[in-house]
Amino acid sequence: MAEPMKIRATLQVDTADVRILMLHPMETGQRKDAKGAIVPMHFIQNVVVTHNGKNVLDAQWSQAISRNPFLGLRVKGAKVGDKISVTWTDNKGDKRTDEVAVAAPS
Repeated sequence: MAEPMKIRATLQVDTADVRILMLHPMETGQRKDAKGAIVPMHFIQNVVVTHNGKNVLDAQWSQAISRNPFLGLRVKGAKVGDKISVTWTDNKGDKRTDEVAVAAPS
């Protein structure tokens, strides 16, 4: 199972400022290991972000994204306590979903 994502969603007036750190190796298939063998491709292909069950982002990625990718977005119409859910699927079929509630500004 993949490592949990680090997600923060903070309300700014009526917009949630969402920051996501996905822990994933994101191998391009071009790097070689210590023995000279090519490390096979392993990267996130699809990222879906939902706000209270409604899709607000559906992204298609490739191996060109860096290791442990960071994603930031803003969701209009959010309120404190609303649920932000993030799901990614990689090219090997692994999948991870994590959820956070929108927090009040500090």
